[in-house]
Amino acid sequence: MIAKLKKAIEKIEASKKPIKIISHFDTDGITSAAIFSRAMQRWNKKFSLQIVKGLEEEFIKSLPESHLLIFLDLASGSLDYLREKKTDVIILDHHEIMQEIPDNVLMINPLVEGHEPISGAALCYLFAKTLSDQNKDLASLAVIGMVGDSFEKDIGKTYDEIIKDSDTTVKKGLLLYPSTRSLDRALEWSSNPYIPGVTGSYKGVMELLRDANIQKKDGKFKALYELTEEEMSNLITAIMLRAANSNISDMIGNLYLIKFFNKLEDARELSALINACSRMDSPSICLGFCLGNKKAREEAQKVYIEYKQHLVSALKYVSETEKIAGKNYTIINAKDQIKDTIIGTVASIISHSPVYTQGTIIVALAYNEDKIKVSARIAGKEGRNVREVLTKVVVPMGGEVGGHPNAAGCLISKEQEHQFIEELRKVLDIELVKV
Repeated sequence: MIAKLKKAIEKIEASKKPIKIISHFDTDGITSAAIFSRAMQRWNKKFSLQIVKGLEEEFIKSLPESHLLIFLDLASGSLDYLREKKTDVIILDHHEIMQEIPDNVLMINPLVEGHEPISGAALCYLFAKTLSDQNKDLASLAVIGMVGDSFEKDIGKTYDEIIKDSDTTVKKGLLLYPSTRSLDRALEWSSNPYIPGVTGSYKGVMELLRDANIQKKDGKFKALYELTEEEMSNLITAIMLRAANSNISDMIGNLYLIKFFNKLEDARELSALINACSRMDSPSICLGFCLGNKKAREEAQKVYIEYKQHLVSALKYVSETEKIAGKNYTIINAKDQIKDTIIGTVASIISHSPVYTQGTIIVALAYNEDKIKVSARIAGKEGRNVREVLTKVVVPMGGEVGGHPNAAGCLISKEQEHQFIEELRKVLDIELVKV
């Protein structure tokens, strides 16, 4: 894959055209854009950057053929449209490829190269590091992208090197973030994991910490990462007693602590903050935050608070609204009650809830102007390929699907709302019979 990255560097160096970079709007996409644009800046290359929610045919048609087009963390599912562009295209992406790679496209994708799975940000970091060792200071952004796209559970050789480059501290423990803040506050605001009787209740937090025999030190509670092994074990036991239906193994893993703005930060919390800004239609703020802008950091914190309020409201709506339920699937049609930019996050949180058994497919819909954003997730770690399920429904309707086997999404027109739900139910019911 390094040979392909070198080829991309040569192609950019040789190009006489202006450069246009298009990146995805989630945490992985934003950190990819931050890494790539900083590397380009240091390379003295002029470029324009655009952050997008997704790629549609009309958008791709509108892209200037007078430019060299570079896509980050997306475009592997849009190759048939890019084939028509009369210009060179470079793609750094890690999503599944469903179409033949055109001659005008240089595809750099770990799935094609037989490389271990890595996120878009890791791929962009490898590009930056191949370009110059000066870019090693961007490794922390690759760690945030790794966590943002849930690659932290299966660390291979590439991520081992990135973690070393970033000087990240890794500690085993409860996946409660931010692990760098006072434990009582982290527990009170915890939504993932949700702890019955504790989340949202300071009284419940105090009872939990008393049961875990964790006491204040110098007038305040330690942060999670500061706990001793015994304290961590006691805390996990106390939580298990309150969340009996949850899979405790999903709550335990590696904490990734990185230096950001000269302060020790939890990579999960930074990932959540970046994701929040984008989903609240402020990608430029979180991009500035990633690039070290102090004013952007202040703005990002404000947006993050507003996002959390939206999320709590959305989860309340989902818990109270009527759903379309079948054997091993649930369809939530939120219409205009939930922002289209957070419907995927809502679906993800629900998929980790003990309410749904492993293998349940959750499909959530939200209006996006004249379109509908569809997000599909699988509850637990095993089950049917939700990308394939959506593809069977959406492709015959003239649409496209992006994502992974356990998390996928698409856009449909509002006129197709009823048809989509009916066809989806048919596919889900037929698939169930096959199983």
